[in-house]
Amino acid sequence: METLLKLHESETPSTIAEVLQALRKEHFEARHEAKAWGDWIYLHGYTTVISIESNRGLSRSATIEHGEGEEEGEPTKSILKSFGTLGWHGVDEEGEFPLS
Repeated sequence: METLLKLHESETPSTIAEVLQALRKEHFEARHEAKAWGDWIYLHGYTTVISIESNRGLSRSATIEHGEGEEEGEPTKSILKSFGTLGWHGVDEEGEFPLS
């Protein structure tokens, strides 16, 4: 399962450092890896990962790729809260939804 996260075009993009800091405030040990095929944020102790679109260190789009058994509750709840503090919103088949 995946959850899409976005920042409105009218908003200033978040830096990868800001995203990592927001995740760390929710007590995640988060690390960023830039690969040839994309940027990823890994959360120590979880199989859930975050694929984050990065353009020169700035981002306005990410996808939470839920680990098996981690689709509801933790870590998803805290990840959504982290992105919500940065002004991001979620997107699903019913449209946009607030994260905070």
